[in-house]
Amino acid sequence: MTAPAPILPFTESGAGDAPPFVLLHGFGSDARGFARLQDDLAASRRVISFDLPGHGRALDWPRIGGAGVAARAVAASLEALELQRVHLVGHSMGGAAAAIMALKQPEQLASLTLLAPGGFGPEINHKLLRRYAAARDAEALEPLLEQFFGFSFSLPRLVIRQSAEARARPGVCETLVEIVESLLDGPRQQTLPLEEIAALGLPVRVVWGRQDRVLPVSQTEGLPGAFALHLLEGVGHMPHLEAPGAVARILREQAGS
Repeated sequence: MTAPAPILPFTESGAGDAPPFVLLHGFGSDARGFARLQDDLAASRRVISFDLPGHGRALDWPRIGGAGVAARAVAASLEALELQRVHLVGHSMGGAAAAIMALKQPEQLASLTLLAPGGFGPEINHKLLRRYAAARDAEALEPLLEQFFGFSFSLPRLVIRQSAEARARPGVCETLVEIVESLLDGPRQQTLPLEEIAALGLPVRVVWGRQDRVLPVSQTEGLPGAFALHLLEGVGHMPHLEAPGAVARILREQAGS
């Protein structure tokens, strides 16, 4: 008998029979980063946030890598959980993973929402991401984390503390360094076939902060007309943390709830 596929660690809240929201975090984060957004969304439907391979509770996942590895692990987890149709939401690297899932299994998606997603253009702040991957303590992390947010956003001490505590675990930084190199091609990132995603006929929304210093907002220029674009003023690379109310409203509209 074949052993069942392992399920990525996840946080679940809310209830209901409607297709749930499934949230995929970005590089260097974990499901905890969606806590506030998840609480808001769970008032109307079921919400599941995964820890992606090499992150959080999935640090020792059997295979570690970038968006493609994450997409396969999430797809297998959804199958194991018998979730046949979901509203898929991905941030940054998780956005690239969500887009790859859409290309591979479009019939499983009720909608696709991408928050400052990776793969929309070759430009990426590779120096910041490499330094962030290798940083081990709060003193090193604080000035790096600040660059992920808009200029006027006050970085919570909790974010810094949780990041530093996570880096104290053996193997975390080494794993993040391995993952970031799988995402990058020298100073650039790999790109997604956006026209193919648009041709799937899925409802697709893209949410981006105008002050993003990780992935330039200029990557939203010339998007396929099938993509509904939401640009957030005063927001950086972390719209779900900087403007959770606005993101929740966009997601509820996307899901029709």
